[in-house]
Amino acid sequence: MYYTGTRNTDIHISSSQAITGGIAEDGGLYVPAEIPKISLDTIASMADVSYIERAEKILSLYLTDFTGEELDYCVKGAYSTGFSDEKIVPVVSIDENTDILELYKGPTCAFKDLALQILPRLLTVSAGKTAKGIGIVILVATSGDTGKAALEGFKDVENTKILVFYPSDGVSPMQKLQMCTQEGNNVAVCAIQGNFDDAQSGVKKIFTNPDIIKKLKDNSLAFSSANSINWGRLAPQIVYYFSAYCDLLKEDRIQCGEKINIVVPTGNFGNILAAFYAREMGLPVNKLICASNANSVLTQFLTTGVYDRNREFYTTISPSMDILISSNLERLLYYFAGSEKVKEWMKELNQTGKYQIDDETFGKIKDVFAAGCCNDDDTKATIASLYAEKGYLCDTHTGVAVKVCEDYRKSTGDKTPAVIASTASPFKFAAAVLEAVSGEKPDCSEFEMVGRLEDITGIKCPPALSGLEKKQVRFSGCCKKEEMENTVYNMLKIGVQ
Repeated sequence: MYYTGTRNTDIHISSSQAITGGIAEDGGLYVPAEIPKISLDTIASMADVSYIERAEKILSLYLTDFTGEELDYCVKGAYSTGFSDEKIVPVVSIDENTDILELYKGPTCAFKDLALQILPRLLTVSAGKTAKGIGIVILVATSGDTGKAALEGFKDVENTKILVFYPSDGVSPMQKLQMCTQEGNNVAVCAIQGNFDDAQSGVKKIFTNPDIIKKLKDNSLAFSSANSINWGRLAPQIVYYFSAYCDLLKEDRIQCGEKINIVVPTGNFGNILAAFYAREMGLPVNKLICASNANSVLTQFLTTGVYDRNREFYTTISPSMDILISSNLERLLYYFAGSEKVKEWMKELNQTGKYQIDDETFGKIKDVFAAGCCNDDDTKATIASLYAEKGYLCDTHTGVAVKVCEDYRKSTGDKTPAVIASTASPFKFAAAVLEAVSGEKPDCSEFEMVGRLEDITGIKCPPALSGLEKKQVRFSGCCKKEEMENTVYNMLKIGVQ
């Protein structure tokens, strides 16, 4: 298996090179040159094995330059400990036709753990093959969950440093506290004055700036990424969609070969793109349903073919989706339209903030994807009704997905069994969830809200979150987006330009 670039198909590299590099020099993303296939018989055989065995099977198809021993080290090291459920990603039925895929049982209580517990191991093995003697600098922009999951995954990993930027007013109080109390001798965290798109754009510019790259090289350092622009972040996410299907088979919820719909709340398009790769590999999927909040740039694109980030930016109760520049969409466009069109559209996006794809490409995308969005009021109403009627408590992002799933079914009459990706613990967004289930706007501290939510629902807050109350804040810095480059130099202690 080799990898090429979304903007340059002359690239021909191994998975180790793609994982170590993170992003191509021209700003494009690495993609597998071909998508491997899995038969229905193989899927059926995976129903009776563990998540670890499923992960090794799927990842072995993409990481062909890893030995069996290396892959075993990565997968078992990531998933043998640190998850509160032995299934790793349990599937919970809420009605006869709908299941919730709980992706938040890891150490930071968010779906990013499924990738970011294994990425440090993948990167360490990859760097040993491709970048011996070079220290790896993990540079991350986060809308909330990626930052903490990456910090936790990379803390004190030998020969690496991790630097995280987050929007100062664009994460929940619990997400901010998770990052700013992070332990580890190789970690650093800084807020920026701006939104996630500002942080993400700044990180991309730093990644591709030749002067910065030379500065790092002179200090025996090189950048890599823990964002989903890194293939090593995206590939592990493919696994849990296969795992969900296998669990539904094992529980006789579906028959092998029966199609499902997959509903994913997403802003950067990585989580639903992983489901797309699973579908193309052979997972029986009817529709991939993209759920957006008020920042509905993806809904507009998937229903009109026009991508336009020139719109009002909303700070919502589902902050991990407060994104107007969806990086991973480029990989989907490459698959359907090729590198030349991608290069043209990305140039238009950079220059004008928008682009429109051709009818042929749009038709192919419409065959696979559906999309919808909802505002904060609808999200809270959905959380409230789901808890009142089904006894199931979800976070604000999952609330968006449940609402969009309901709307899709009403508008289409599609009764295909649906799997809804649940991306975070409700206690990470205690204020909004508490308001939803109690009907009252809380006026108390974050941890008083957590206690109140526990009392009302009888559900315990995960210790990884409740224990933050007593942890010391280590990082309180904030910079302007124009200052990110110098902030990186200061964090790395290699001198300010």
